[in-house]
Amino acid sequence: MTRKLKDIELKKLNSSKGLRALLSNEPLNLEKTLRYMDYERKLKRLQVELIRLQTWAIENDERIIILFQGRDAAGKGGAIRRITERINPRHMRIVALPKPSEDEKSQWYFQRYVEQFPKKGELVLFDRSWYNRAVVEPVNGFCTPEEYEIFMNQVNDFERMILESGIHLVKIYMSISKKEQAKRFEQIKSDPLKQWKMTKLDEKAQDLWDQYTEYKEAMFEKTDTELSPWKIIKANRKTDARVNVINHILNSIPYDKNLEI
Repeated sequence: MTRKLKDIELKKLNSSKGLRALLSNEPLNLEKTLRYMDYERKLKRLQVELIRLQTWAIENDERIIILFQGRDAAGKGGAIRRITERINPRHMRIVALPKPSEDEKSQWYFQRYVEQFPKKGELVLFDRSWYNRAVVEPVNGFCTPEEYEIFMNQVNDFERMILESGIHLVKIYMSISKKEQAKRFEQIKSDPLKQWKMTKLDEKAQDLWDQYTEYKEAMFEKTDTELSPWKIIKANRKTDARVNVINHILNSIPYDKNLEI
């Protein structure tokens, strides 16, 4: 049975953006299109607030770190793009470090991350972070059990020092189901524009699902502290996840919400 569209829904669809969104779905899906139009409206409002947050940080010499962790294909990169696409690029950086060099392997583990920390008035987003040593590295044999234990014993003190130095730290974990991860992997493999995203680690992720879960839960138990808590974002639906990520960032940092921009 076909339902009658409300006037406000017709208005959303009767626009160039609404028509493009509707025609991009095969078969036509009104409900999905209306959800997407609501998402676009929410996203625009939240991006205005992100500009206000950044302006506050620049004017007050504030330093902000937002780190993202999560399983492969959980949508970390997509969320980061929506956060950064409207703000001033001269006062923000996205950090996605490659595997450590031989010199970096000989250094204190946290050192190469500290070198990427924000200067005054800057926002830095880590697309994966020092928490690789809590989950990815032990699961894949990239660190020794001793190195893992040292990290777990040091990380809370490390973050306490970050916060005591006046840096704002927001920790976000994007969570998807095993079924959703498998679906996204298939989409990546079939899309020539996205195939480069599929790594050897990604190819093993489904087989190692339970091991990742074990280390992830140990990470939360140890490092989800009152001083530096984790925010788990359910990310099976990308649009909801992006909205929830930005809302959490805005709620976590005490910026001036009345600042003129």
